[in-house]
Parts: sequence; C-alpha cells; structure tokens
Amino acid sequence: MRIFNIKSFVASGAVVLLVVSCTVGKPYTRTDLQVPESYKESVQVTGDTVVLPWKTFFKDPTLIRLVDKALSRNNEINIALKNIEQLDLIYKQAKLSLLPTLDFNAGANRSWASKNSLNGSLNEQFLGTKYIDDFTATLQLSWEVDIWGKSKMQKESAAAEYFGQKENLYAIKSRIVVQVAQAYYNLISLDEQLKIAEQNIELSNSTLKMMELQFKAGQINSLAVQQSEAQKKTAELLIPLAKQNIAVQENALSILCGEYPNTIERTGNLKTMIPENKLSEGVPAQLLSRRPDLKAAEFNVVSLNSKTGLAKAAMYPSISLSPQIGVNSNKLNTWFDIPGSVTKTIAANLAAPIFQKKQLKTAYETALIEQEKAAINFKQSVMTAVGEVSDAMAQSKGASERLQLLEQRTAILDKGINDALKLYKSGMATYLEVITAQNNKLQNDLEAINVSLEKLNAEVDLYRALGGGIE
Repeated sequence: MRIFNIKSFVASGAVVLLVVSCTVGKPYTRTDLQVPESYKESVQVTGDTVVLPWKTFFKDPTLIRLVDKALSRNNEINIALKNIEQLDLIYKQAKLSLLPTLDFNAGANRSWASKNSLNGSLNEQFLGTKYIDDFTATLQLSWEVDIWGKSKMQKESAAAEYFGQKENLYAIKSRIVVQVAQAYYNLISLDEQLKIAEQNIELSNSTLKMMELQFKAGQINSLAVQQSEAQKKTAELLIPLAKQNIAVQENALSILCGEYPNTIERTGNLKTMIPENKLSEGVPAQLLSRRPDLKAAEFNVVSLNSKTGLAKAAMYPSISLSPQIGVNSNKLNTWFDIPGSVTKTIAANLAAPIFQKKQLKTAYETALIEQEKAAINFKQSVMTAVGEVSDAMAQSKGASERLQLLEQRTAILDKGINDALKLYKSGMATYLEVITAQNNKLQNDLEAINVSLEKLNAEVDLYRALGGGIE
C-alpha cells in the first residue's frame, strides 16, 4: 500500500518549479569607483596605448634574454601555473555539480533466522532450508532540482576564480619582468660605480706622486701628502663594496631567472639602457582593462558575489528525485529473470532547514561581508594603481631634470679638476683645493649613476603601472 500519492507529489513539485524557479543571488555590478579623469602628475608622451610587449620596450638583447629565461623558469610563476591547473579542474567540476548521478550496486547475502522466530519456522516449512538468500542488483539515479540557480552560481564563482588566477599569473609575470630589469640595471650601475672608483684611484695616484715629489723637494709639508693618500683610500673603499654588491645582485638575479647563483652577463651602460619608446599616460579608467592585478581583484568580487548567492540559497528548501530500477531474487538461478525479478522505486524528497536557520543566516551574512570587503579592496587597488602611475610619472620627470643639471655640473667639475691641477703646479692653488675638486668629482659621478638608475627604474615602474603588455 502506498503511503502517499507519488504522482501528486511530483506534479506539485513541478508546479513549484514553475512558480518559484529563480536565482536568489544578485547579478554582479561594479561599484562606483569615481575614477578621476586625469592623473595628478603628467608627462609629455606620444601614442595612444601602452599595451607594448616587453620585448619591444626593452632595448638591451642581454636583458631580453634574462627576462625570457625568468618568465619560463621562475619558480613563483611555475607555482601560479599549477594553481591555474587546480582551478581549471574545479571549474570543470562545477559545470557538472548539479547534473544527475547514476550509481550501480550489486550484492548477495545469506541470513540464518532463529528457529524460534516466525521467519525461521516459516522458512523451513515453505523453503525447506535454514537460511534465506537475497540477490540484488540496482541502478539508482539521484538528481537535485536546481530551483535557486545553484549550478549557475557555482559555475560563475569557479569561472571567476579561474580567470582571476590567470590575471594573477599575468600580474606575477609583470612583477618578475620589472624585478629582472631593475636588478639588471642595478648591476650595470654597480659596474659603473666600480669604473668610477678605479678612475678616481688612478687620478689620485697621479696627484699623490706629484705631491710626494714636491714633499721631497721641500715645497709642501707631510699633511698635504697625507690628505692626498686619504683621498685615494676614499676611492679604494668603493672597490670592495661594489664587488660585494655585484656578487649579491648576481645571486638574486640568478634566482629570479630560476637558476642557482652564477655570474650574470651584461652589456652596455645606463645611458644606452633608457627606453626610447614613449608611453601613453592614458586616463586612469583605462587601468581597469590593462592591469592584471586590478582584473584579478574584480574577479574576486565576482566570485564572492556568487558565493553570497549560494549561501542565501542554502537557507531555502531543496527538492531531489531518486528513481531506482533493479533485479531482486531469493534464488541465484532466477536473479536476472526478466521481468519476474525486476524491482522499481521512485522517491521525491523535499528538504528544508529549520533548526539550522540561525547558522545558515550567519553564514550568509558572513559571505555578504566578505563580498563587501572584496569590493572595498578592489576600489583601494584602483586608487593605489592610479597613485603608482602618478608616482612613476613624478619620479621620471624629476630624474630627467636632475640628470640635466648633473650633466651641467659634471662639465663644470671636469674643468675644475684640470684648472685646480694647473693652478696647483703654478703655485696659485693649495693641495686642499685639488683634493676638494677630486672629491667633488667623485661624488658627482656617483650621484649621476644613482640618478640614471632612478630614471630607468621610474620608466620601468611607469611601464608596469600603466599596464604594459606581458604577452
């Protein structure tokens, strides 16, 4: 006897589906970012896009080879690739999340009932055996009816996480490109510092020899010789420091390129490294379609928006259907006797949370807060990105202006050293003036190297901040 009318139940369920079938989650809408129409700092640029491949942006072939090696061997990038593989599997699984499942089950069992039980006595009386056999094979289909759009939200969340991780990979690659370039530029600057120190030592040697001859001739006192020797030591101190920094930078750059510490080949000088490509500053809103870190931040909001919908859907009833068909017999030789052994079952279930209501509501509210936090983080990322562009523009502009002034000061100091030596030889200048001129020239040359390095770093930072192309 049937406990309820299964046809009426299924029919009622179909009506419910038609009436209330909907997605409880809200579609994603981007928050108002209020992006400014222009950057605080501005530079004179040409072109209308910054989507420039890094192989075109950089000029030095050695640097291009290093960046290419880093993009293929860097371990951080390889880990990000593995993360994408994982999320790809999750996304594929999410697409199948609410499809029906089909299970097969087959079994055979023999049971011995008590002689004093009704089953035991009837068994011996009618079957002539002390045991009962049961042979069963069934196929069961299970399907949860997607009333609230769970499948769609699960796929949206998984897809957003997948594409967000791809953007994270591009962001990592962009950062690695910048780190390799700046490490390479730093190596070049250290090489030039080493050359400046060696040139200053050579100049100090010639000055010291001249003063030693004058000291022997009684024209100057020992203090002049000592000051000249001290000036030479100042330059000599730069040699071991530069070599130490070169070794450390080579080690770091080797690891960036996915190799054990080794010597790094390099060519050219800082002046030849400055890119000739003019970048377009564009408008801040364009950053949203250029920078992978901003895309990843927005994909995170999209994913959490879908998860909020799933948390809300968990608060509502769910309907599942479980039809089953199989064969059943108490004898092995009639196990698959069709249709005599066929057994059929159909079940429909309605499940609704009752005592979990507070727990599920808390889970939904928590998911909603996480989504709001991600939206705020996305807006902060956009603000930071606009600030990075303005910073890089200001640094590039300031470094260019300082380089022009340093070139003028270098010409003055070069002439000053020659004049000081001539005047000293003619007795019209003191040894202190000669040493001061040499020290000023040394400090000026070192500062020029540092400012050139700042200019290069600012250009690379601006390239990345404007969303420079990785592909």
